Amino acid sequence: MKTKELRKAYDLMRRRFGHQGWWPGETPFEVCVGAMLTQNTAWTNVEKAIVNLKRARVLAPRKMYALPEAELAELIRPAGYFNVKARRLRSFLKVIVEECGGSLGRLMEEGETALVRERLLGINGIGPETADSMLLYASKHHSFVIDAYTKRIFSRHGWCGEEVDYHALQELCAGALSQKRGDAQLDYWRDYHAQLVMVGKDHCRPRNPRCETCPLRPLLPGD
Repeated sequence: MKTKELRKAYDLMRRRFGHQGWWPGETPFEVCVGAMLTQNTAWTNVEKAIVNLKRARVLAPRKMYALPEAELAELIRPAGYFNVKARRLRSFLKVIVEECGGSLGRLMEEGETALVRERLLGINGIGPETADSMLLYASKHHSFVIDAYTKRIFSRHGWCGEEVDYHALQELCAGALSQKRGDAQLDYWRDYHAQLVMVGKDHCRPRNPRCETCPLRPLLPGD
């Protein structure tokens, strides 16, 4: 039943919002930086930080790594927690520059998805959601992203319990939403996550949810 509902949910969301073309970013490296900067902040703040990095002409692994940490922190200030995020970015950049010869591709593409994911999780400041965002959007690894929106929407619709852990919910999504192949499957998972973000921002809010106008209203328990 969950498989049928989850696939129907995508059709309803896509019909309302259209294909989202996510993740915003001109390069895989920009996507990775954005995935780290978006922790605990709104995407609009991340965009301002990305603009600062582009204006300073440092949005590349070696150039960013060459920056003093304090200077990097100042550039990403709009994203919040800028000192912490600067340290985390430095950890990520150190691996790219010192262990992968400055090549993001070597970090992201050498090995199967599980191995690359474990490699990313070994970097300070990269947790499961950030790692999966990098895998799915900055490369072609099939790794479904689970975020707060996903948990809230799924819980309210009875597709999972409120205390479900990240891995269990990721397995649920991967199992129910794996009917396509190759690039079509990749696009499906990317857009599915983006659609959930739209619902989470516009309708399924923590307080005062807008259920009446939500595209997923037909799938609410009891409706």
